[in-house]
Amino acid sequence: MEKVIVIAGPTASGKTDLAVELALAVNGEIISADSMQIYRGMNIGTAKPTLEERRGIPHHLLDIVNPDEEYSVARFKDDALTCIKDIISRGKTPIVAGGTGLYINSLVYNITFSDTIIDWEYRNKLNKISQEQGPQVLYEHLQQVDPKSAEAIHPNNIKRVIRALEVFKTTGTPISEHKEASRKLPPIYEFIVYGLQVEREKLYQRIDKRVDKMMDMGLYEEVEGLLNNGYSPNLVSLQGIGYKEIISAIVGKCALKDAIENIKLGTRHLAKRQITWFKKTEGLIWVDYSDANTWAILKILADALKN
Repeated sequence: MEKVIVIAGPTASGKTDLAVELALAVNGEIISADSMQIYRGMNIGTAKPTLEERRGIPHHLLDIVNPDEEYSVARFKDDALTCIKDIISRGKTPIVAGGTGLYINSLVYNITFSDTIIDWEYRNKLNKISQEQGPQVLYEHLQQVDPKSAEAIHPNNIKRVIRALEVFKTTGTPISEHKEASRKLPPIYEFIVYGLQVEREKLYQRIDKRVDKMMDMGLYEEVEGLLNNGYSPNLVSLQGIGYKEIISAIVGKCALKDAIENIKLGTRHLAKRQITWFKKTEGLIWVDYSDANTWAILKILADALKN
């Protein structure tokens, strides 16, 4: 069975840099497992690696949909498996890197998602309720019908809350049960999953530094450009951290300096949730990562591919 290295971990932990170094060492190509970097025109706020940062290594599943297009976990899994097959067929090593736990779990656990379960009318109705009454109303409903899924989904992750409610209404069965049933099929590749562990205070410093860099690179102008191109601020893509805060500043709901602080705070909270998620990922191997031990970690990852 072919081996695939997965580099997971919280935002700003250094996944992209390490993945590039590994790809250079083992003749690899990178598959992004980031639910925000899929969007075209959203480069700065998603910390999408620049061409310079990619160092000539092909990166897959970046810039594949417009900000107003739907993109599901099921579609990610299909796209990622297609990329893995193609990379291996060319004699290269696939490396999956990202912080979206649901994307990574879909591969590692071979979770089967059914895109046939769609009820647009009900989905639109729930979106309207969320906008008029707030997301908490939907989350409380999910807690009643599918407490197991509610425990795993953040109350503000409207897209996933609505999806879980939609599956329950359509099938009468919680989405958590659908996922459990689908895991019975073994994956077709051997996924070796590493989680990057960074000391909490150092991680927060990296996050603050990254946000300041995003502002210097033109995050405000990037968001402004998206709105000027006609994209609605209510889109799922523009509710991502970094975008919704800048939109608040643009429309005058808060000062820009407050928006920047809110991005830093929101990113810290995201990092906490990602760490909690990956701690529940069965078989994940945690490694303490810092710039000082990059080569030691690279040797561990490269040896895992060989052995």
